[in-house]
Amino acid sequence: MMSGAEGLYEMLRHVRPLHQWSAKVVADALAEHDVSMPMRAVLERLADGPQTVPQVARSLWLPRQVVQRLADAAAGLGFLRFADNPAHRRSRLAELTPAGRRVFAEIHDRELDELRELADRLDPADIAAAVRVLAALTTHAREVARRAGNDDGWSAPGPRPGEEIR
Repeated sequence: MMSGAEGLYEMLRHVRPLHQWSAKVVADALAEHDVSMPMRAVLERLADGPQTVPQVARSLWLPRQVVQRLADAAAGLGFLRFADNPAHRRSRLAELTPAGRRVFAEIHDRELDELRELADRLDPADIAAAVRVLAALTTHAREVARRAGNDDGWSAPGPRPGEEIR
């Protein structure tokens, strides 16, 4: 029988191929919308509500400049706009436009449709357990990296509480 640590290690061995295959499926579906994988991530974060570019960058573990370029490109496509931020004079809020909400909803609905077939074959309790385990693994890996002094060195070392990648 596999130990708990060996079981977690085995789970981690599946994460990279899962990420790669998922990225391929999503990227293929995004082509018709002129949306890249990184832009899709920005749209997803803004689907939760208006945020500043630095907030989105922290939540995605990306440099602010990268997210600014993605936001500018999405604005050029009419998917988001920048609005005044009452909390900060210089840091504008990025928010989805109606077209941005529509395109993200189409993308997200297609992704959910693709997942339904598998979800229907799995026990919902198993799915919930997998989410809890993956969240715990993410938290643990982040803490191990911080203890070892291996923060990424960017001005935004990772998501702040409440800005976790969902």
